[in-house]
Amino acid sequence: MKSLLVTGYRAHELGIYDQKHKGIPYIRKAIESRLVPLIEEGLEWIVTSGQYGVDLWACEVAIALKQTYPQLKLSILAAYTNPEEKWNEVKQEYYRGILQHVDYYGFVSKQPYQGVWQLTARDELLLRRTDGLLLFYDEDAGEASPKYMKLKAQKRHAEDGYPIMTITAEDVQTMAEEEQRDMEY
Repeated sequence: MKSLLVTGYRAHELGIYDQKHKGIPYIRKAIESRLVPLIEEGLEWIVTSGQYGVDLWACEVAIALKQTYPQLKLSILAAYTNPEEKWNEVKQEYYRGILQHVDYYGFVSKQPYQGVWQLTARDELLLRRTDGLLLFYDEDAGEASPKYMKLKAQKRHAEDGYPIMTITAEDVQTMAEEEQRDMEY
């Protein structure tokens, strides 16, 4: 596997409204725990759509991992130009800070948001251009936006065996519990 699409919940779907939320470090640890073995097996590119939430936390993880694995590359492929323009200033600064560390940044549509067709085209391109998916989604927690990517990936999986790996809320909880145990010793 040379390229991996990493995506999942938007921050608000997890009840996270700023970067200070205590759950974010555990989400990043869960992502890292899945990425490191793949990188050590030859993963070269981590690709996200750059949406505020799991996508950008995965970017943070990739940026940090580049220090240990300098061959690792990071790409954000957004659906349309300036996806952050309607975000508050703090989120915009955060996004632009991440953009400074990506190896490739592009858009499926070189126009501002016009419709859901841009998101659909982005998802199709991301699935076509990657060798597998790491998805943070927990169906048991109720439906949310990652459901649509999962359905599209499952269709591709049925066609050609496209690998789908998941992170669930339970995985994140395990990371939190492990850290808590480590602090007790």
